[in-house]
Amino acid sequence: MDKVLLSIHIVIFGALLLFSRGKSFVQSSSSSHTHPNHTVTSCNASERSALLGFKAGLSDPAYLLSSWKGDECCKWKGVHCSTRNSHVVKLDLPGHGCDPNSDAWTQVLGGNISSSLLGLRHLQYLDLSCNGFYGVQVPEFLGSLHKLRYVDLSSLSFIGRIPPQLGNLSNLQYLNLNSEYFNAIYSMDITWLSQLTSLVHLDLSGTNLSTIVHWLPVVNMLPSLKVLHLINCNLRTSSASFQLSNLTSLETLDLSANGFHTHIARNWFWDLTSLKYLYVSSNGFYGQFPDEIGNMTSMVKLDLSSNNLVGMIPSNLKNICSLEEFFVHETNINGSITKFFQRLPSCSWNKLTYLSLASSNLTGRLPTKLEPLNNLIYLDISRNKLIGPMPLWIGELTKLTYLDLGYNNLDGFIHEGHLSGLESLEYLWLSDNSLTLTVNSTWVPPSSLTNIELQSCLLGPKFPPWLRWLTSLDNLDISNTSISDTVPDWFWITASTLYTLKMGHNKISGSLPSTIEFMGATAIDLGSNQFNGTIPKLPISLSDLNLSRNKLDGPLPLDFGTPNLMKLVLFDNSISGTIPSSFCKMRSLILLDISGNKLNGPIPDCSANTSTTNMTSMSILNLSLRNNNLSGEFPSFLQHCQELVFLDLPHNHFVGTLPTWIREKLPRLAFLRLRSNMFCGHIPEELMKLVKLQYLDLAYNNITGSIPKSIVNCKGMIETRDNYDDGGDALHHAFGFNDEWEHGPNELVTYTENFTVVTKGQERDYIQERSYTW
Repeated sequence: MDKVLLSIHIVIFGALLLFSRGKSFVQSSSSSHTHPNHTVTSCNASERSALLGFKAGLSDPAYLLSSWKGDECCKWKGVHCSTRNSHVVKLDLPGHGCDPNSDAWTQVLGGNISSSLLGLRHLQYLDLSCNGFYGVQVPEFLGSLHKLRYVDLSSLSFIGRIPPQLGNLSNLQYLNLNSEYFNAIYSMDITWLSQLTSLVHLDLSGTNLSTIVHWLPVVNMLPSLKVLHLINCNLRTSSASFQLSNLTSLETLDLSANGFHTHIARNWFWDLTSLKYLYVSSNGFYGQFPDEIGNMTSMVKLDLSSNNLVGMIPSNLKNICSLEEFFVHETNINGSITKFFQRLPSCSWNKLTYLSLASSNLTGRLPTKLEPLNNLIYLDISRNKLIGPMPLWIGELTKLTYLDLGYNNLDGFIHEGHLSGLESLEYLWLSDNSLTLTVNSTWVPPSSLTNIELQSCLLGPKFPPWLRWLTSLDNLDISNTSISDTVPDWFWITASTLYTLKMGHNKISGSLPSTIEFMGATAIDLGSNQFNGTIPKLPISLSDLNLSRNKLDGPLPLDFGTPNLMKLVLFDNSISGTIPSSFCKMRSLILLDISGNKLNGPIPDCSANTSTTNMTSMSILNLSLRNNNLSGEFPSFLQHCQELVFLDLPHNHFVGTLPTWIREKLPRLAFLRLRSNMFCGHIPEELMKLVKLQYLDLAYNNITGSIPKSIVNCKGMIETRDNYDDGGDALHHAFGFNDEWEHGPNELVTYTENFTVVTKGQERDYIQERSYTW
């Protein structure tokens, strides 16, 4: 899953680069008509009125248009006027909503796009991209602004049909309607495009075009077209036999993430030998890597990833001398990695910057000698079947920022010679190999490293001293690396900048410092170690915490200090005392597993807690409290847990009858274990009406009476997984968050389910690994 997300990130990155080129092209073509605002000293009164009418329909919470006052509208933010006649020719108001690194999500305009813009009869350039016009339709009236040459309405959360009136814009050179939400906008007839004969750049990505069969003949009527993006358009046909005549200028073609499901070699785009940028990933293409690739001598970037392609890349690539980026991850090359490198065009070796080969069934050893890829920035050969050592030539890739060799069968030693030359390296991912890091204790790694994943490599037994010098780390995974040591004090200072920290499955000892509270982490996994002492106050930003299978003792914190905590895994420690009432404040909690401890007393009644008198619901999906000394009646706070799927309370001292509200208040409950408690009374009929119930264990209690005949209505106990609806499938999400978990930057979570079920009087271990995204 993580590599599919990576593929999508790469496609988006490329699209943004090409967007910039297209934008600069049209801007330069109209530069003779505009000058910076400060050179203009007059403003057309009717156009000022039109702009104010447009502003009146907007929401502007951040006062982005605070300069829109006074008479001189040509000096207003985003407004550009002609120096010849002072008419408004450019309205440039992109928002910040497209910047994933920006905290300024409120720095956008919203509301409605008023038809008062029709008063700007000389308008040539309109950019409202990345703002917040949620649920608004693409305005029909834009088709009446006949002088428009550049229109960017991308990432505006539009809905509804694209108006065919846009076909009236005969001067249009740039049109970007890239939709933020897949299929939110649609078109059932794109013949209006054929009227835009001056169009150079077209982006309809995310538009639902599923009903349009003959889309290519329409596109072929755009002789000036250089850039075409139709990503995720639900296209079903690629018109393999169509004879092209007009697309001789096309340089960029992105058809990624459609549903063609056809032979890769039988496609019209192989005839476009002028193409420089071709992206056709995730389209269901199948067959051998086509020989036609060898004819694409102008190719700069080629993405064939995530298709059902088989066999080695063709041997006729020698004339592709401009190749800079090559993506073939998630294909089935099923051949030697050495042969793959040999078939790359030698004339482009010094030009290659991106090479992505992950999950392509590559085999053999990495070649011991290789011509240096002097400009390589990105190298991903992860999740293949590579064996042998990591060669020294990797250390010569001085411009490399991203290296992923994880999830192979590499072995041998890594020393300074492999890493010291990688002065620009930011991402080092070597997880799940049998590599041994043998660097000198005084070695200083490249200071640019921000992401390190060395899971299951051999680093120990000492705690790695070289981590001390990495002051800009974002993510660190050194789990299962044979470390048998205490954590040095300096590490918690280094770790203060981390977003994710994974050190599980080692033999790390010592206590957790109080300074952990000041970390900026969102996910920490220290499970299966030998940490002792009490749990300190946690980072305020923390959402995931795993401290299971350690030697922690003492009471739970009265206040965890984590208002947004979603997953708390503390099983198999020696934690004592009661569950604090602050638990009731953890409204974002989805998973709580504190089984196998020494907790006692009743579970807090959250509805009676004075600080939560207005509480309505809790988010918890999985609750495991088994093997403690908890007491009291069936937990009443569960009435506020409508989403609960997994409830595991065995081997405690709970008493009283089972509540009749269980069906009404826990409608999604699928797994219920109450064995070895002191519950009494009859089994309530309401319990048998839990339609999603799949596992029920009430053994070793004081329950009397007969089993209700209505148990036959519990269909969930006999259905296979293929019959589950989302509630039943949630059981698999909730099961056994009880051993180990991984939580990466892309919210991919892997759990190893490991708990005991009783079948026919025998206890059996249920062990299975599952991955999913929240």
